[in-house]
Amino acid sequence: MTDAASAAELESLLLSRSLGDPELAAATERTRDTPVLPDVSVVKVGGQSFVDRGRAAVFPLVEELLEARGTHRLLIGTGGGTRARHAYALAAELGLPTGVLSSVGNAVAGQNAQMLGYLMARHGVPVVAGGGFAALPLYLSESRAAIFAGMPPYAMWQPLPDEGVIPPYRTDAGCYLVAETYGCQNMIFVKDEDGLYTANPKTDPDATLIPEITVDELVTLDLPDLVIERPVLELMQRARHVRSVQIVNGLEPGNLTRALAGEHVGTIITSGATR
Repeated sequence: MTDAASAAELESLLLSRSLGDPELAAATERTRDTPVLPDVSVVKVGGQSFVDRGRAAVFPLVEELLEARGTHRLLIGTGGGTRARHAYALAAELGLPTGVLSSVGNAVAGQNAQMLGYLMARHGVPVVAGGGFAALPLYLSESRAAIFAGMPPYAMWQPLPDEGVIPPYRTDAGCYLVAETYGCQNMIFVKDEDGLYTANPKTDPDATLIPEITVDELVTLDLPDLVIERPVLELMQRARHVRSVQIVNGLEPGNLTRALAGEHVGTIITSGATR
């Protein structure tokens, strides 16, 4: 079926069927998405990995991001870090529900976005939130970069976890959703580890680096500790645009630049067969 025929079929079904109709869902699946920002790279800056470390970690990364603007257009998402973990602990102890914890986590990630924004303000890099995302094309055209808080905007509508009250979709998932929704070029997670390991390298000296793996292989391994949030794997299994993510150690100068240039640095997780 041609793109025009798929679009015509979808329009007809949308006007005549309920939105939960299986045939309508299938037609939606067949209709090709249009990438909105296909030449943009999404970079997730970890709150615990960087912001919590202060000047020694943040300033070199800021300089690398600013340098990268010359050849790449960037959407920079921020994590919540240790302060978010403290807030989650307090809120959970008070018996507050997942939706409230989601809002609390968003506030902390927003603080980190504002701090990063102030550091990059003199270079014209804005912080965007809410309705500000509508102006992303202008910001990216004028300053070639924009900063956002990585927490997805679920707030009280955060999906409930199977156990406990900690929001399952946090800043890693939020940044990936931005990349997938806008059809971006790639998704790079900047962490304080060299990539994905078989165990937590901070606590297990026998942990070994996994340079490349598929989502299905990673799910099968069922590792007890992952360097990115597990819901990212679920999102990748349904991806239409961003079918791979890269995890790099941003404490090593130049790693982010190399990843943006397409080099295999750190770990690459793909949604399909290993390349």
